[in-house]
Amino acid sequence: MITEAPSADELRHHMADQLVRAGHIRSKPWRAAFLSVPRHEFVPDFTIRAQGSLHRYSQGDPAWLAAAYQDASLLTQFDQDGTATSSSTQPSLMAQMLEALDARDGDTVLEIGAGTGYNAALLSHRLGAANVVTVDVDPDLVAAARTRLRKAGYEPTLIAGDGMAGYPDRAPYDRLLATCGVGRIPTPWREQLRPGGGIVANIGCAIARLVLDTSHSASGRFLPGLATFITARPTPDTVGTTAKRLVQPLLTWSGETREITVPASLDVPVVQLLSSLAHPAVTDFTLVDEEGRQIRCLYDPDTSSWARITLTGVTTARLDHGGPRDLWAEREPLLTQWRDAGRPGHERYGLTVSPDGAHSLWLDKPDGVSWQLPDQARGM
Repeated sequence: MITEAPSADELRHHMADQLVRAGHIRSKPWRAAFLSVPRHEFVPDFTIRAQGSLHRYSQGDPAWLAAAYQDASLLTQFDQDGTATSSSTQPSLMAQMLEALDARDGDTVLEIGAGTGYNAALLSHRLGAANVVTVDVDPDLVAAARTRLRKAGYEPTLIAGDGMAGYPDRAPYDRLLATCGVGRIPTPWREQLRPGGGIVANIGCAIARLVLDTSHSASGRFLPGLATFITARPTPDTVGTTAKRLVQPLLTWSGETREITVPASLDVPVVQLLSSLAHPAVTDFTLVDEEGRQIRCLYDPDTSSWARITLTGVTTARLDHGGPRDLWAEREPLLTQWRDAGRPGHERYGLTVSPDGAHSLWLDKPDGVSWQLPDQARGM
């Protein structure tokens, strides 16, 4: 028996219904946006990473349309090293961030990272295109997004420029949504928001929702679940430091050595979050050596500092490191404090950005136990 493949409308309705049932979409306006905006029109070619493999889809492929409506991140651009530099975010995560934005009728939104334009279309459907400004560092992405948005019936303001600088010409905004990864909240973002305005952004490997006060301090909690977006680029042709190029050097470099105690498994999600907040610019990955031992590798591209942590027991390890920074010594106190606090879940943590740009991580409440995070991010 031959069955007809579902249409784009049917697939879109199915995706929206799934997002509602899972609790990712909680309001009628956002449900209407996901029901109306055709995601497939924004992703004529894309790659999905599944079970360690990459699967490419393009128009004409019988599986392309259904794949476009999967609850998956669709990778749409790669640099010369094969690292993804643009994508269409996983719809469930997109819906969580849009709901967390708490935008109201008439609100203006600055989106950092145009990507395919799909998220800008959702924002335009909900708030009106005249209230949406999207900035992306890559002029080619901006041009392609503009074409697809017009085809879908939306014409928000699209700007090719440094998203870390925001877009002051249309400030102040009511909301700011960053669909790229940042290590710290850039000062211009806070300067371009109205008091009471909200920021939803990927910081480290979690999503934070911060609210601005009259002093231009911003504070708030992390959303449930962890997530990592493609890191914001300073220029369109920037090539980041990838683990692939560091594997051989980090296995062979020699430096200072000492025995250390590891406070907790470095693969625990909260430990990963704390590590990413402590070291936003540090490349961090795990290898397994010929003897089956786990080796955690850290590399700071700004100072060429590195660390190699080879587990020798459940909580013991040998640390080899070099360069001007002792990366493990910088990271270890935050992990020990987490262990000593009873290993709280990441939803108990929050972030405050002071008027001078300093970032503080806190547990349970802003005026409770807190830790000053190092200022290491571009754009501060």
